Amino acid sequence: MNGSEQRLRAEIVEVGRRLYETRLIVAGDGNISVRLPDGRLIVTPTGVNKGYLKPEMLVVTDPAGITLPGQDYRASSEVAMHVVIYQERPDIMAVVHAHPPVGTGFAAAGMALDRALVSEVVLTLGCIPLAQYGTPSTAELPEAIRPLCRKHDAILLANHGAVTCGGDLVTAFDRMEILEHFARISLVAHVLGGGRDIPAPLISRLMDVREKAGFMPPDRRDQDCRFCEPDIPECGEAGEPVFTMTRRELIDLVARATELTKNR
Repeated sequence: MNGSEQRLRAEIVEVGRRLYETRLIVAGDGNISVRLPDGRLIVTPTGVNKGYLKPEMLVVTDPAGITLPGQDYRASSEVAMHVVIYQERPDIMAVVHAHPPVGTGFAAAGMALDRALVSEVVLTLGCIPLAQYGTPSTAELPEAIRPLCRKHDAILLANHGAVTCGGDLVTAFDRMEILEHFARISLVAHVLGGGRDIPAPLISRLMDVREKAGFMPPDRRDQDCRFCEPDIPECGEAGEPVFTMTRRELIDLVARATELTKNR
């Protein structure tokens, strides 16, 4: 085992501990992987509490996620989800799957985190879509995230949890923290009345800043989510234009409509 692999094993152990201590996972939940330069994966073992990992417990697989012979543990049963992300994203070198409580609450409610409520999230992560439900440890879950992972670094998994990825393990973990932090903010905004989206023209400016800062490449500017096109002032639930008016304007509009009906 070379020094680079030893370092990555130590990073996985540390991230597992941090996931557990911050309650983004409990018991045997979650899984972590990194991709080695030769394409092999280092993966957390199945059924083990990630808060108490040791470097020698980690499992090495081939690029397809098949556990290589001569090891004491088996790779996570959800390694196929990691493999799909690596297949679709050559830039990705690490994947984290967890069950963040508030983020998973949104996933269980069938709600994506795709509203532009916080500028920093738009800048660093973009919108967080919701993948359709797939049975864990089957081909359903990897295929559910395949089209989404091409443009997104964080995805909610319906009735399951969340997955994040990055060019290194620290980045993938940070994105899971951001996802859960944003879910908490979104929940508070909802409780306080629904939250106010950043206007679309200002989102376009944030996208420009994001690209110049190198947070996200231009080919992922359009993330197929509820962030609006620049020429649409505001978006509603399905991306349709929303027009606002005062109470007096609404009363006048109803009155005119009533009058027109009477005169027919």
